[in-house]
Amino acid sequence: MAFGSDRSRFTDIDFSGKRAVEDKDIGPLVKTIMTRCIHCTRCIRFASEVAGVDDLGTTGRGNDMQVGTYVEKMFMSELSGNIIDLCPVGALTSKPYSFTARPWEIRKIDSIDVLDAIGSNIIVSTRTGEVMRIVPRVNEEINEEWLADKSRFAYDGLKRQRLVTPMIRDCNGELKPVDWEAALLTVAKVVKGAGSSIGAIAGGLADAEVLVAVKDLLNKLGSEALCTEHTFPLDGSGTDLRSSYLLNNKIVGAEEADLILLVGTNPRFEAPLLNSRLRKAWVHNELNVAVIGPKVDLRYPYEHLGDNPEILQNILCEEHVFSNKWKSAKKPLLIIGSDTLERPDGAAILAAAQSLAAKTCPEKSWKVLNILHKIASQTKFGEGNLKVLLLLGADDCSINKSDLPKDCFVIYQGHHGDYGASIADAILPGAAYTEKQATYVNTEGRAQETLVAVSPPGRAREDWKIIRALSEIVGTKLPYDNLNEIRDRLDQVAPHLTKYGYAEEANYFKQAEQLAKKTQAKLDSSAPIDVKIKELQDYFMTDSISRASPTMAKCVQAVLKQKQSKY
Repeated sequence: MAFGSDRSRFTDIDFSGKRAVEDKDIGPLVKTIMTRCIHCTRCIRFASEVAGVDDLGTTGRGNDMQVGTYVEKMFMSELSGNIIDLCPVGALTSKPYSFTARPWEIRKIDSIDVLDAIGSNIIVSTRTGEVMRIVPRVNEEINEEWLADKSRFAYDGLKRQRLVTPMIRDCNGELKPVDWEAALLTVAKVVKGAGSSIGAIAGGLADAEVLVAVKDLLNKLGSEALCTEHTFPLDGSGTDLRSSYLLNNKIVGAEEADLILLVGTNPRFEAPLLNSRLRKAWVHNELNVAVIGPKVDLRYPYEHLGDNPEILQNILCEEHVFSNKWKSAKKPLLIIGSDTLERPDGAAILAAAQSLAAKTCPEKSWKVLNILHKIASQTKFGEGNLKVLLLLGADDCSINKSDLPKDCFVIYQGHHGDYGASIADAILPGAAYTEKQATYVNTEGRAQETLVAVSPPGRAREDWKIIRALSEIVGTKLPYDNLNEIRDRLDQVAPHLTKYGYAEEANYFKQAEQLAKKTQAKLDSSAPIDVKIKELQDYFMTDSISRASPTMAKCVQAVLKQKQSKY
């Protein structure tokens, strides 16, 4: 610049007519700088072939060619953020991350996403104690190179509505901040007075370490009342054998199937990256899909059998037209949604599914029965005469304060001021998944660990450490003081929980079927099978982190606005 010419060598070009393209508004997630676009059509091919959404395309020819959505509209996909990674020139970038940090300023930590049950491998980028960006990490067995939009963009919910200090509800019914010593002494006094009348409900974002710590503490106090907020059939083989609650054939195994029967699940929004594999198998391997449940848009064709739970029994008894197709399949898969197993007749549905899977005779290594969960760490007890109820990040449970005994003391331990915190008498602030080294198990039973990317805000602490401190004050000290020691305890309880990255095989299918035959539950034909997440707007806000995210709120508004428009 100091010694160069002030004249361009390209004298024959009229720079006043240089090509420029107007930016497109395709939603709150992807920013477009279309002058950079080189028309490689990667985004178009991803949208059409992988996501199954034909929103993107080209208009014009030659120098007038443009990539866009034909009419101004939102790119309506739960996988839209992946076109940012695909774009080779920066024409498509992250709208929330844009102009917030430079690559050389940020620190990158390998971690695991916990906002759905797939357990996608991610890279968390941080700067000055704040999560700036989340991008996918390649793992061909789980998420390949993709990442769902909620997992990618909901990180701004990590710094909003956070619980940063312990709180105790005073005599006026108001929650007042206190220090840790006062909070633990108050809680310990109540726990001591409760004796064995104490229970705990774990939320979907609770890690394995805190679950084993809470169970140990409750057992020492003489209680067995620990469960997750998502009900699972206790009748039959629901929680006895791993094969009855895992995606037994693994995520990658879905690509090899030639026939899949989906019962009460919408994998497009419950597990978007599993659904992308099903679509991949439909495109390349001519996979056939059938659905028992409501009609939903999976972005590939399927045969809708109805929503009556007795259809499953009819297929088992070979009284349904689908029975012949099922019998002739070489590699069939039966995938049941966790919502379906939360029904009053969930045990009967599971029993029918186990019998149908046992009756099917594919290859020995092929596992027919598969359960698809929606959350990263997934059985509910009757409240009974509880004096103390501990909520471990349980914000989606159906418990109301009025349903509990009047003298029941509710303790909420979690990281966001969501529903659970609103009904609590004491709040103990915990750490989110980006703030602790913790173990999570995905829907196929694969144990993986998150790593510390940032420090917990304020006075928040790791969850298992809070339980360990409480146990000492209560007088039932737990025998572990550091992460290695509690993981030794994890190894005693279930060795597969410490084999990180490895999906332990589940067996005992025949025994599970025999147990299932003893169930007294019956199918309820009067209650059609349904799913909770049917539309795109329902997908974006399903947990305490995504509900606190302004970006996810913008997505919901954008989808609703799009649906109201004529396009």
